[in-house]
Amino acid sequence: MLALASHAIVPGDGGDELRLSGRLTLARLGELPHILENVGPIARIDLSGIERIDTVGAWLVLRTAGAHGAHVTGASKDAQRLLDAVRRSQQEPAAEHFVPGGWQRLAGEVGTGFIAACRELIGIIGFFGATIMSFFRMLLERRPVRWTAVTMRIQNVGIDALAIIGLMSFLIGIVIAQQGAVQLEQFGLEVFTVNLVGRASIRELGLLMTAIMVAGRSGSAFAAQIGTMKLTEEIDAMRTIGVSPMEAIVLPRVMAVTLMMPLLGFYASMCAIIGGGVFCWVGLEIPPLTYVELLRQIIPFTDFWIMLIKAPVFGMLVGVTGCYEGMQVEKDAEEVGRRTTSAVVAAIFLVIVLDAFFAVFFSGLGWN
Repeated sequence: MLALASHAIVPGDGGDELRLSGRLTLARLGELPHILENVGPIARIDLSGIERIDTVGAWLVLRTAGAHGAHVTGASKDAQRLLDAVRRSQQEPAAEHFVPGGWQRLAGEVGTGFIAACRELIGIIGFFGATIMSFFRMLLERRPVRWTAVTMRIQNVGIDALAIIGLMSFLIGIVIAQQGAVQLEQFGLEVFTVNLVGRASIRELGLLMTAIMVAGRSGSAFAAQIGTMKLTEEIDAMRTIGVSPMEAIVLPRVMAVTLMMPLLGFYASMCAIIGGGVFCWVGLEIPPLTYVELLRQIIPFTDFWIMLIKAPVFGMLVGVTGCYEGMQVEKDAEEVGRRTTSAVVAAIFLVIVLDAFFAVFFSGLGWN
């Protein structure tokens, strides 16, 4: 049977002295904690008879000393070091659990989201630079472009999307014409609906809606495909055998979107104009030949140049954003879904921001 720690009360001139002996450890305390709670006033606690002490014993000594205002004497170096450590831990203030209010929580979430968006933007810009460097390195080292992969992506990005882009653009053209006619009818200017449909479709909405649909369709597909390849370690395997993932995976996708966006934008603009023409023919009784003649007079050639300048930029942006988000996948399949969502949101946001910049820039050039 284990020998328990013992105690003794020794009267003295300055007050009673509590002498502890044996091993003051958790296994040897026994009823000592309850006994020390009921002892009388104590002036000193003598630990010279202690053979061993642990954290629980040190806490018991300090609790008893604090309750009676007693001084601890006779402690060995190890015991004194343990007593000092326990005393410091008791003196450290407990951390208060701060619960922010509604406005503070909102401000914190906005700040966190802003910082995350800035980091995302910096990452996309860096990845865009890496893509450009990979393209020129491939040209300088005279390595062939992977046209087979580019052609496959052109099929997925462009040809397979013709139906949905054409239908959406056709309906958007009808909506623009209908809403414009309702407002212009109040002033007897229904004929200017042709101006609204023609210029809005060629200059802005046709290409903008195409970029948004390509971002939702192809940008998300790029992120999901590359993210899955990261999880299955296909990217690492390509690096191991000396194949650059930028040249084999990223560049074909970016090139395909960049090449197809001007064609898809022009196709969407034509579908929107056709939709607007159908409404003008049915709703405003403007014959198709008259509609086409008015379009020839209204739409300046600069609008086509604006569309052709913006389209490759939007395409490159969508491709780079989708590939970047896919390359950031590290953990599990759930992150593939998050990165796919981020690819769509970031691409659409950046496309709209760039479109606003182009609108101000070309207006400053006088291309109105």
